[in-house]
Amino acid sequence: MTRKVPISLLIAAVCLWPVTDIVGQNQKIGFIDSDIILQNMPEYSGIEQRLSLLSDGWRQEINELESELDELERDFDAREILFTDEIREQRLNEISQKRNELDRLIETRFGPQGDYFTRQKELLEPIQRLIFDALTRVANREDFDFVFDRANETRFLFTRQQWNLTDEVMLELGIDDPRN
Repeated sequence: MTRKVPISLLIAAVCLWPVTDIVGQNQKIGFIDSDIILQNMPEYSGIEQRLSLLSDGWRQEINELESELDELERDFDAREILFTDEIREQRLNEISQKRNELDRLIETRFGPQGDYFTRQKELLEPIQRLIFDALTRVANREDFDFVFDRANETRFLFTRQQWNLTDEVMLELGIDDPRN
């Protein structure tokens, strides 16, 4: 037994279909470039300098440990034939421990959960919050449905400059655009 669809339901579906297309076409989409906004924020350059000083100090610490490891390896290579098996094993253990210490230090300072990225997040979070709040005000004021950030991994093959909200967000933050 086949079931027949009432004609009125079919007519209603055909009539409403174009309406769903129209609703989808009325969405307003904009974009920003957060890299440009950050580059024009004085607070950001201060953060970059602080992070650079921290990382320079940590790199120096890593370089010193690498030098110690290189010295141990050179000394071992130069004297290996003079060592007894017991001393050879002891020196290889020292080199291995120094290498592990170096790897732990690099991971602690620059690894994904390391000091650098933790500090970067702490310092950047307030600025990112300011940008997000300004963007939200601009998007609400100008009735945007979606706003993308083209600075990171989002790639646009084509954008109309009229939908670029970067300048409006910078104005909302009180930043003068040096490009003008």
